[in-house]
Amino acid sequence: MKQFIALCIAAAFAGSAFAAAPEAAPVAKTAQQSKMTTCNADAAGKKGDERKAFMKECLSAKPAPAMTQQNKMKMCNADAKDMKGDARKAFMKECLSAPKK
Repeated sequence: MKQFIALCIAAAFAGSAFAAAPEAAPVAKTAQQSKMTTCNADAAGKKGDERKAFMKECLSAKPAPAMTQQNKMKMCNADAKDMKGDARKAFMKECLSAPKK
């Protein structure tokens, strides 16, 4: 019986040590939490129904689709249609290496 009580006490202390561990490491925000933070900041100054409508719209908005490499190639080719030789090559290199929009 004494061993059982000692085991329960040890388990209680060990459990509290494990429970404290996640607090030590910072937890990254989820995408929804980040979106909530951004929408909340953008809603500053709005009140009542106006704020409610704004938050609903903001939180339900889908992010803009990222441009794929294939779409980027099509766009750059269309922009370079009248170019030839080294000018086209330089333009395409610049266009394709530009950050995605």
